Amino acid sequence: MTNTISREELKGKLDRGDKFLLVETLPAQAFHHAHLPGAINLPPDRVDELAPALLPDKGSEIVVYCANPT
Repeated sequence: MTNTISREELKGKLDRGDKFLLVETLPAQAFHHAHLPGAINLPPDRVDELAPALLPDKGSEIVVYCANPT
């Protein structure tokens, strides 16, 4: 299931210390320049390659952040 959450909801999850995986889909250079605390990077052009290793627990809650509106 896919849901959309607001920035405020994400901030609340971070502030409460909720257990979830935060994934930023940014190019590597942009991620290294700045990213949200605790985020892991999954560049859009490497999802198929990296996702199985970075997101092994299919039951985990995953929040994906993308700087691009698409």
